[in-house]
Amino acid sequence: MKNDFQMIDVQKEYEQDLLDAQIIRERQEELNKQAYLRQQEEYMRQLQLQQEQNDEILRQNAQHFAAQMPSTWDVTAVSLNGNMDNTFAGNAIPVDPIVPRQVYDSHMTQMATAMHVLSGRKVLLVNTVCGTGSVGRLIAGLYKTLEDYGYECLAAYGRGEAPEGIRGYRIGTDMDMYIHGAMSRLYDRHGFYSMKATQDFVAMVKEYDPDIIHLHNLHGYYLNLDVLFSYLKKCGKKIIWTLHDCWSFTGHCSHFEYIGCQKWMTGCFKCEQLREYPKSFGVDSSSRNYEAKRRLFTGIENLTIVTPSEWLKDKVKQSFLMEYPVTVVPTGIDLTQFYPREEVMSEDNLIYRIKNHLSLRNKTILLGVANPWRDRKGLVQFEALAKTLDDRYAIILVGLNEKQIKALPENIIGLSRTDSTEELACLYSMADIYVNLTLEDTFPTTNIEALACGTPVITYKAGGSPESIDDTCGESVDRNSIQGIVAAIDKIQSLKGECYTQQMCLRRAQLYSKEYRFLEYIQHVYEAL
Repeated sequence: MKNDFQMIDVQKEYEQDLLDAQIIRERQEELNKQAYLRQQEEYMRQLQLQQEQNDEILRQNAQHFAAQMPSTWDVTAVSLNGNMDNTFAGNAIPVDPIVPRQVYDSHMTQMATAMHVLSGRKVLLVNTVCGTGSVGRLIAGLYKTLEDYGYECLAAYGRGEAPEGIRGYRIGTDMDMYIHGAMSRLYDRHGFYSMKATQDFVAMVKEYDPDIIHLHNLHGYYLNLDVLFSYLKKCGKKIIWTLHDCWSFTGHCSHFEYIGCQKWMTGCFKCEQLREYPKSFGVDSSSRNYEAKRRLFTGIENLTIVTPSEWLKDKVKQSFLMEYPVTVVPTGIDLTQFYPREEVMSEDNLIYRIKNHLSLRNKTILLGVANPWRDRKGLVQFEALAKTLDDRYAIILVGLNEKQIKALPENIIGLSRTDSTEELACLYSMADIYVNLTLEDTFPTTNIEALACGTPVITYKAGGSPESIDDTCGESVDRNSIQGIVAAIDKIQSLKGECYTQQMCLRRAQLYSKEYRFLEYIQHVYEAL
């Protein structure tokens, strides 16, 4: 009997120990939660402080700008459209930061501390390429930032190779891509081939078992949408889909502003852009594609859409994707490569050599950059602009092919594409004004690259192109308005040294710091899931 009572006492003590341990764990969890909430509150306080200081500096710039402003300027006119692949992604070193360094560093520390709570989660990034092109560089940069803050990452891509240091998975082979492309040219069913490659990819995803699947460009002849989205609808994963164009909610094209098409709002048919990417020379399957995308892309739980511009967000909210939450995270630029370069009287100095070689002394230099150049990217617009300007001006276009260079009028200087960011930075720095006559674009980074080199920007009001500038660093003009562009050039030149200064351009460019935008991506998209 005595032993029985002892056993009962031991059992009670054991149960009490378990209860005490549970209470301790709950208290510790509550303390951890309170600490996390305090970190979040401090982060929000720092963010608010930063925003107030940003607003004050921009207000002062605007006051200075207004004080110097002439009473009348005609910077308006007609309309048109623009720019599909300004792929020269860029960078900038600010001379006079828009955010005080101590506030910026504190903000980054608070954000990183808050994100540490989420470390250890597995992320799968999916895009046509990894490490090349503007979106491919975004993938590589986001991968490394996620990894720095404790996430485990895998990048899946459809062509090329991943850069060193990035764990990658190639979806399909070159032959798969060629077959997909050829069939798309014949039957206009881009995104509905590569079945075996996509089945293998889905099998890999199931084995990897990510917490978050982050989609980017799904076009590019490497995925089967039926197979992929059949899995996504059942997987129960958190899904982010960053849209870089309009392909996800049209029956064929990736951009439609150039021709003013509105069919995507209700249902595509008789597509007017079959010869545009993704090209088709056979039947028109735009109606069938549209209905298939609507069926596949809607009704997915835990899907968040991200766009680089308010313009694209607005289009998404008018499309069949309207059911999903949309967050805007503008594309970031690398602030260590694109920054103002100075001319030095030496043959070793690139700007000095270019000016001498192209006879640009005492000229007002207007620069345009694109790859590739087409009418919708503004090539014809520049030819019209050249006819209105006298010999005080020099127009330089970068990214042309040999045929286009030979066909240019005498008063336009054509240069072929360069992959050297140093050369691009020198060209941006050398220019008096960067002119972007794009007629359709989502969010061209060339505007920010020019600002990062201290050069003011003039752009058409096309897509998200005007969103990267304000009245202190550039002008936006109605599409197809050459007289509006000329008036904007005159305006900026007349106020040279007083408004549209290098400092104002650099301050604006710093808002698009690549590091800041990557952290914003994680804080406002990943952590919000």
